Amino acid sequence: MFKDVAFGQYYPSNSPVHRLDARVKLLLTLLFVISIFFIKTYFGFMLTLAVLLIVILLARLPIMSVLKSVRGILFIVVFTAVINLFFIKEGEVLVHSGIIMITKTGVHTTVKMVLRLVLLISGASLLSLTTTPVELADGLESLMAPLKLIKVPVRDIAMIMSIALRFIPTLFEETNKVISAQKARGASFDTGSIFARAKALLPVLIPLFVNSFRRADELAFAMDARCYNATDKRTKMKKAKLGIGDLIAFLFIAGYTTVILLDRYYFRTVGIDIDLMIFGDLL
Repeated sequence: MFKDVAFGQYYPSNSPVHRLDARVKLLLTLLFVISIFFIKTYFGFMLTLAVLLIVILLARLPIMSVLKSVRGILFIVVFTAVINLFFIKEGEVLVHSGIIMITKTGVHTTVKMVLRLVLLISGASLLSLTTTPVELADGLESLMAPLKLIKVPVRDIAMIMSIALRFIPTLFEETNKVISAQKARGASFDTGSIFARAKALLPVLIPLFVNSFRRADELAFAMDARCYNATDKRTKMKKAKLGIGDLIAFLFIAGYTTVILLDRYYFRTVGIDIDLMIFGDLL
C-alpha cells in the first residue's frame, strides 16, 4: 500500500544536481515553489514543466520515481479538480444538464489547479530524491544559524529533521509488513466502503505505534551510549562549499522565476497574450 511513496527517499547518483550544495538546493526549491503560485497562464505551466524535465534529466532520475510522489496526493488532486469543475459557474457554459453545469472558466481553472499541484509536488520531491537526510539537516542548520542569536536550538531542530527524514522510508516499510501480516490472517484492506477500509486499518495502527516507540527508544539509547550531545563544539566530517555549479543552478532558477514574474505582471500589461498566441481558439 505504501511501497510506492517517494517522499523522504533518496536516489543515489553522481549527477550535477546531487553534487549541488544542500543549502542552495533548499533555497532554490523554495524559490521554485513560490514561483509556481505566481503562474496564471499555460505558457507559465509549460515553462515550469520544461524546467522540471531539464532538472530530472540532469539528476539522472527515473521519471517514475518522481511520479510516485504525485501518486500519494492523487485523491487530493481528483477532489480539487471535481470541486473546481462543477462549482465554478462563471464564464461561457459548455455543458448544462439538470444541476450539472460546466463552464469554460471552470475547465481552465481545473486544468491549471491540477497542473499546479502536480508540478508543485514533483518539484519538491526532487529535493529529497537528490539530497541525503544528513545533507538536508546540515544545510537547514546552516541556513538557520542566525536564529542562534535569539537562543533558538538550531542544532536540535536540524537533528530532529534528520532523524524524521531518515525514518520515513523505514516507517512505510514497517507499515507494509504489518499490513502483509494482517492480510495473511484474513484481513481485507481493498474491499468494502471507504469507512470499512478505514476501520480495517485500525489493527495496523497499534503494532505500528508500538514498533515506532521501540525504535525511538533504541535510537535514544544508542545516541546516549555514544555520548551524543547537540553542542556547538560538534564538528562535521564534510564541510559544505559553494562551487560554480551552485552559481549556475541559482542563475538558472532565478532566470525561470524572472520569466514567470514577467509573464504575470508585464507581458499582459503591454498587451502580449502568450496563451492566445499558442492556443488560439481553444481559449
